[in-house]
Amino acid sequence: MDWIHELLESGRVSSASGLGILTALVLILAARLVLPQNEKQYTRGPLLLLVLHLVSVLIRALLPPSASAQRTVALVGLFLLLASIGRSAFLLLIHSLFARRFARMPKIVEDMIQIGVYILVALLTLRAAGVEPSSLLATSALLTAVIGLSLQDTLGNMFAGLAIQAQRPFEVGDWIQFDENAAHVGRVLEINWRATKMITLDLVEVTVPNGTLAKAPIQNFTKPQRIARRGVYVTAPYAAPPAHVRSILLEATRHVPGVLDTPEPDVLLFDFTERGGLYWIRFFVRDFERRDPIAANIRERVWYGLRRAGYSIPPPLRHVEIEQRSAETLEHEQKDRVEERQKAIAGVDFLAPLPAEARRRLAELAETRLYGEGEDIIVQGKSGDELFIVEAGEVNVVLDRGPGAEIVVATLGPGKFFGEMSLMTGEPRRATVRARTECEVLVVGKQEFQQIVATNERLLERISKVLSDRGGELDDVASDQAPDNMGDRQSHDLLLGRIKRFFSLK
Repeated sequence: MDWIHELLESGRVSSASGLGILTALVLILAARLVLPQNEKQYTRGPLLLLVLHLVSVLIRALLPPSASAQRTVALVGLFLLLASIGRSAFLLLIHSLFARRFARMPKIVEDMIQIGVYILVALLTLRAAGVEPSSLLATSALLTAVIGLSLQDTLGNMFAGLAIQAQRPFEVGDWIQFDENAAHVGRVLEINWRATKMITLDLVEVTVPNGTLAKAPIQNFTKPQRIARRGVYVTAPYAAPPAHVRSILLEATRHVPGVLDTPEPDVLLFDFTERGGLYWIRFFVRDFERRDPIAANIRERVWYGLRRAGYSIPPPLRHVEIEQRSAETLEHEQKDRVEERQKAIAGVDFLAPLPAEARRRLAELAETRLYGEGEDIIVQGKSGDELFIVEAGEVNVVLDRGPGAEIVVATLGPGKFFGEMSLMTGEPRRATVRARTECEVLVVGKQEFQQIVATNERLLERISKVLSDRGGELDDVASDQAPDNMGDRQSHDLLLGRIKRFFSLK
């Protein structure tokens, strides 16, 4: 303390004052050297305090030695110098060296240590001025009690913030929910002295007092792992077998972008309701902020899957629809549908030799299916025996050339067809066809087609030529080779023989 008294009594830069200034400057330079590049600006604070101290020394030198203001200026200068040294020491020891050796302290703890340093500087300054801090605190007990009562909520939030930082139920960047209100789900932006700031999916900033969070049951969706399980509830009619419904819902869920393969999604028959069976689709996501779009995509895929299977989501029992349609109306609607299907079938080149009556019969037996955007209609390598004709929308023909290596070889629109090789020969699908947009396709199966093929030799010739040409194009794309009509492609005669064997024809 002797050098502090010497600094107060001297009216110029003494050896004690010079030692203090040198110490402050060395600490500032050391802190600037060890701090990371993005934190070097923190040394501006102690540097400014040191500059202000030098200004106070200059003012003291200009004042007469007997001036009463000289001691006040000296006290201010002493506080500035000690504050500069304390701030630099904090940056050097706590903010840098301690964080590197152990772990970075929570910001609120660092702030408390820094405030403690400033309080210590203030007490040293008061002691140097001849004021005993203990007597000052004793005489201000009543004032302290009044201030404590008025700041009761603020102090409660402060200590709650300290408890949150100590226990770490959540950290900055975590997704949490602190009550039953779904709107109060957000990502933590900041934990300060008084409150915690979150931002919701609506990009609304919510400020919650720390005292409220300390009393609430916190749901942390990103702890202990970054993945979180979500659920979608679907009602299916009682007429649908549960095993069939579960397979439809699982197929609709597995390939939705954002749904994790591990852990695998599953489906439970959750309850029986007045509308039908309530099924619970459980799946895991890693990007919690995308949970709503992922769930919406699953619901869309489920709707299309149930629709293709001939089921519809049952409405509430109170919903009553009365629709009267005469037999003539139904017959007219059926006739219109058959005519539209005939037009689609007529656009398939290898079906052109079919007589009108055969095309009409095929149109009556065909089935219309609806697919949502991104759904796989057929999958490369899987078996099948159906021909697809695009009636509305667009599909992509995709070749899988290894893990993560898919190429789109064609985009098919209304009037185009695919799946003919599997329909005619039963071989596995040679490419994946995926709905580029919502699309409606006309499906012709093997059973419906067999009776027509059995009586039309010219049709078989046409089919074998179209299929061999298209198969050769796919082979060229898959092998990165130029088309070679003289290469190892299936001949028309060989393909024709395969078609006859598949349909058990001589």
